[in-house]
Amino acid sequence: MPSTAFEYAPAPESRDIARLKPSYGIFVNGEFRDGRGEAIKTINPADEEPLAEVAEANAADVDDAVAAARKAYEGTWSATSGAERAKYLFRIARAIQERARELAVLESLDNGKPIRESRDVDIPTAAAHFFYYAGWADKLQYAGLGPAPRPIGVAGQVIPWNFPLLMAAWKIAPALATGNTVVLKPAETTPLTALTLAEIIAECDLPPGVVNILPGGPSVGQSIVDHPGVDKIAFTGSTGVGKMIQKSVAASGKRVSLELGGKAANIIFDDAAIDQAIEGIVNGIFFNQGHVCCAGSRLLVQESVHEEVIAGLQERLQTLRLGDPLDKNTDIGAINSSAQLARVRALADSGDAEGATRWSPDCPLPDRGFWFPPTVFTGVSQANRIAREEIFGPVLSVLTFRTPAEAIEKANNTPYGLSAGIWTEKGSRILWAANKLRAGVVWANTFNRFDPASPFGGYKESGFGREGGRHGLTSYLESEGYLAQ
Repeated sequence: MPSTAFEYAPAPESRDIARLKPSYGIFVNGEFRDGRGEAIKTINPADEEPLAEVAEANAADVDDAVAAARKAYEGTWSATSGAERAKYLFRIARAIQERARELAVLESLDNGKPIRESRDVDIPTAAAHFFYYAGWADKLQYAGLGPAPRPIGVAGQVIPWNFPLLMAAWKIAPALATGNTVVLKPAETTPLTALTLAEIIAECDLPPGVVNILPGGPSVGQSIVDHPGVDKIAFTGSTGVGKMIQKSVAASGKRVSLELGGKAANIIFDDAAIDQAIEGIVNGIFFNQGHVCCAGSRLLVQESVHEEVIAGLQERLQTLRLGDPLDKNTDIGAINSSAQLARVRALADSGDAEGATRWSPDCPLPDRGFWFPPTVFTGVSQANRIAREEIFGPVLSVLTFRTPAEAIEKANNTPYGLSAGIWTEKGSRILWAANKLRAGVVWANTFNRFDPASPFGGYKESGFGREGGRHGLTSYLESEGYLAQ
């Protein structure tokens, strides 16, 4: 690696701040207790060392949680005023802020992401979602969802491992604001911040049964999806699992929202500010090790600036620092699990086998843990697997185009439709391209910008429904003469 202007001394955050417990239980009806499933050990993906033992739920625990959620919904929560519900959400948001440093360290230990991302993005945005939906709780009649919007009932929610606390906030906050109760399953590899959120919820005196959190594997998620006492399913995860959920709930009458995979196109036109675009490319695909459903994993570059963009990108990647997620200097953390690392490696190897050219910076990998260097493939064909399949890792596929029309055609040549990026100095081209792109979220001269007031969701195999903003209320409400979709 060429020498940089500055050398960075290690600046580690103390893992003691996380206040790890040796074991964690499931959270049902306002209390922690042992799950009836087999206990598992969650591990630190950066060094493969165990962090804590976590009690898994089983189908009987799901029955208990749904019964508790139903009792809370019918007993008090659905009849609680919006202003009173807002007080609880505000309280939770403030408690997340007060414990932000602890939650950030815990997230980086359990997930593998750099501490500066969990500290500056995940935790603040999670709190912001609770603050935002607290503001909506007493204004639902003004949300444009009918004259007398009503909660649906018990919401079953299943979240992924890439943004564990933030995904929990995305799901729980709008459900509570609208008067629903929740049974949530965090991912089996990253349950710790969701269980700490359960501690916060208990400390904030939320009525028992309003939120229940059940760690466990796919069978627990399936039990929640299939449970007859659940009225609404909200799922974020892979497209394959999303399709199975749709089949499971067909003809059940359950409401469903799915936020699934993506293969986003990041389009660089020849009039773009190249240095700015390169920063957007890096943020688009290497943020959170590429463990982002809306990652800009397909880079479409206009031919006339292709060489300049690739040279600048390679120079920029040589300044990225890979290593200890708790070091404040780290840019690239660990892959979340051995299974995900194997998938990333397999798809990268397919790029080699299909004739694309692989490049990575000189990037020594730690001896222990799950690591993969930031990787760029050039000479990629639209037929290559790396251009078609979601890798969910720090791997960028570069394609070229000559005309704007060709860029749009290539960008839309995917079964996914979650997000896209446009880089150009022309406002008219931004509006034209955004209108042509079949993606739920289109960023212009930026990438991976999130705000709780802005809706997020996709088309085609990237799912349906929206989370965030006023739109995020719709799938948790219904009213006479109006059924929110």
